Amino acid sequence: MSMLENKIAVVTGASRGIGKSIAESLAAAGAHVILTSKKDGKDNLREVKDGIEAEGGEATVIPSDISDYDSVSRFFDEVHSRFSKIDLLINNAGTTVTKKAFDIDEKDWDHVLNTNLKGLFFSCQMAGKIMNENGGGKIVNISSVFGSVGTAAISPYTASKGGVTQLTKSLAIEWARHGIQVNAVAPGYVKTDMNADIFESSTIKDRIIKKIPMRRLGTTTEVASTVLFLCTDEASYITGHTLFVDGGWVSE
Repeated sequence: MSMLENKIAVVTGASRGIGKSIAESLAAAGAHVILTSKKDGKDNLREVKDGIEAEGGEATVIPSDISDYDSVSRFFDEVHSRFSKIDLLINNAGTTVTKKAFDIDEKDWDHVLNTNLKGLFFSCQMAGKIMNENGGGKIVNISSVFGSVGTAAISPYTASKGGVTQLTKSLAIEWARHGIQVNAVAPGYVKTDMNADIFESSTIKDRIIKKIPMRRLGTTTEVASTVLFLCTDEASYITGHTLFVDGGWVSE
């Protein structure tokens, strides 16, 4: 596959799970993928890079902390200096805190919102400026079904993902004239290393499965394939849209 040949793609939160699958998918389609996550994920990023290169793809590791404005700024300055352009930005980095709303403190709130919404916005802004210099590009933000469907015990997360969905629409409208498409992908429950412990309980797993019309969890590959589609010319007339990869959850 070479549909993304000569494209420079940034994937945040690329060290594992959905981000890793997205990076591998874009690289397999011919893009040079810039892998980033927090510094404590550096070794994992190198493993992802090695795996991509073993399959004949191209990848570069540049660690950054999406929740820290200065780190994000340094990251995009380095990308601009080394590659001169960004064609694709996938904002996948995210985090959550599982607590009842009465127990959420300011530190919890800032931890989630700084990563999932503030950091995502400034990544869009900084990448968008580079894209604008080069005639356009494509941004795909990873939202969640919980940006549209409420649930208990993760209120900062649901607030942040609802913000991602609305931010995607606003940026798409503002930047359409600059040739920058902005879309979002909203996964439902996808089993990854990060949430594997949730599914150790058959009771919890069964309760989740019953909410999904397709009666199964999604896979990281299914999310990555959706992101890949939005990054190709096949999606050239789609912007401001959130595409749910949720087995029909939000349709009920």
